[in-house]
Amino acid sequence: MRLLEIAEVRFNDAGLVPVVVQQHNSGKVLMLAWANAETLRESIELGEMVYFSRSRNERWHKGETSGNTQRIVDLSLDCDGDTVLAIVDSHGPACHNGTETCFEEH
Repeated sequence: MRLLEIAEVRFNDAGLVPVVVQQHNSGKVLMLAWANAETLRESIELGEMVYFSRSRNERWHKGETSGNTQRIVDLSLDCDGDTVLAIVDSHGPACHNGTETCFEEH
């Protein structure tokens, strides 16, 4: 797994960075989420995605309650350093609606 350097991430004024999440084997974009420095560090330590929920204003370990985890294959930054790309092996639906991706028709 290639690891991004958190010191290189350009967080927004709220201390967050968007995370585009892509399925490793299919290339499908699964979801867009947000992370802060703490949840990015935890993701790297665990090898699974941990996000920051803006609506609940709290840490969110994907799969902690649903079992639908996202094992990290790669984490990288875009050219501006203000967006993270997470390549994952997703186990179970990525969307809270129960679909594989948040971009499927509902």
